[in-house]
Amino acid sequence: MNSFFQQVYRVVRLIPPGQVATYGQIARILGAPRAARTVGWALHDLPEGSDVPWQRVVNARGAISLERRGLGGAVQRALLEEEGVRFGPEGQIDLAVYGWPGPDLAEVQSLRSPLGGEASPDE
Repeated sequence: MNSFFQQVYRVVRLIPPGQVATYGQIARILGAPRAARTVGWALHDLPEGSDVPWQRVVNARGAISLERRGLGGAVQRALLEEEGVRFGPEGQIDLAVYGWPGPDLAEVQSLRSPLGGEASPDE
């Protein structure tokens, strides 16, 4: 398993219910500000039934852009609405209201550390 993908999963697990982060935000937290698309690939690569809350990651406009296993954005939107996230009339989330501020500095340092060995995305 790609260690960058594993780091993405570690960060995404920190996003609390009712909040969202952007692909670019996750990439910046991991010290790879140009890797937003790779964050998307990592989430798309998750196996069914994973404990990684992939639905909490949206694009920079606060909109859903990830197609998960052909289900489109309907599942992602439903999961977020169950967590209390509200969508505007254009289908966007107000990042000022629902945006995750991110981890503290100590957490950022630990998230960027190399992973010792291969782990499944469900660990």
